[in-house]
Amino acid sequence: MVFDGKSPSLRLCELPIPVSGAGQVQVQVEACGVCRTDLHIVDRDLKSPVLPLVPGHEIVGRISDLGDGVGKLKIGQRVGVPWLGHTCGRCEFCRSHRENLCDEPGFTGYTINGGYAEYCVADSSFVFPLPEEKEAADLAPLLCAGLIGYRSFRMAGGPKSLGIYGFGAAAHILCQVATSLGVDVYAFTRDDDIAAQKFALELGAKWAGGSSESAPESFDASIIFAPVGALVPLALKATRKGGRIVCGGIHMSDIPSFPYSDLWEERSICSVANLTRKDGDEFFELVSEIPIETRVLTYPLECANDALDDLRSGRLQGAAVLCV
Repeated sequence: MVFDGKSPSLRLCELPIPVSGAGQVQVQVEACGVCRTDLHIVDRDLKSPVLPLVPGHEIVGRISDLGDGVGKLKIGQRVGVPWLGHTCGRCEFCRSHRENLCDEPGFTGYTINGGYAEYCVADSSFVFPLPEEKEAADLAPLLCAGLIGYRSFRMAGGPKSLGIYGFGAAAHILCQVATSLGVDVYAFTRDDDIAAQKFALELGAKWAGGSSESAPESFDASIIFAPVGALVPLALKATRKGGRIVCGGIHMSDIPSFPYSDLWEERSICSVANLTRKDGDEFFELVSEIPIETRVLTYPLECANDALDDLRSGRLQGAAVLCV
């Protein structure tokens, strides 16, 4: 499924099977999650995709070919391919263990063709071995929604109570991780989305309500997954002094002004950019110990536009996944 930048829809195309170069693996795709970042690309909120583009960066598949110089990985092995697809290894950020901020990065499904296809190629240093016993569709959301949720949680500073704004793919995974670690989760959804609030409670949230509602109590930190800047001042009011507001999306509407008193007492606001391979290693080790159930709605590859429409409209609970 190809995005050419001229039409708001993806086109079903026949393309040559990509060939793995030096240091790369060819992956036969089993499933690919549909991420809100894909929607931001198609809706042109993100301005610099390499076109024409095969989107998709929550890829689960099996290695079908190894390029020269690839070690450790083997043909037939199940792997996951995430958003961060390449880094330069030379800039100050890469040299200081902050490769997520690399000056010359490559992003799967944005500057590198992704997983809305039967095959893709990936830098062998940026794929994660995945378990065999789980369904590919269930694993796919872990490759971005799970990873970004985990990095956001880590940047929140080990809270004992957490507000989550926007209860989609990332939130429904993080809610399970956080509650398994003994964290009290307060879930904020669209005001009229009773189903999402019920879903959050089923996954262990202590409280769930609309984003315009006052929190029943203040909490140590907040994570905002919804791309709505107006949620930042609301989260500040609900977060205790010394707490942190983590903006977990790659795109967000403008944050409106708010009084300094809401930020005072050492509250802070930060964003999350991409992930590191260390994040991935830690996260997949954690989920091997915690029973995480992803709620997915599957679509055939050729129905990618339907999946994007459902995500855009807010009709989804959990995550959309394309099955190849």
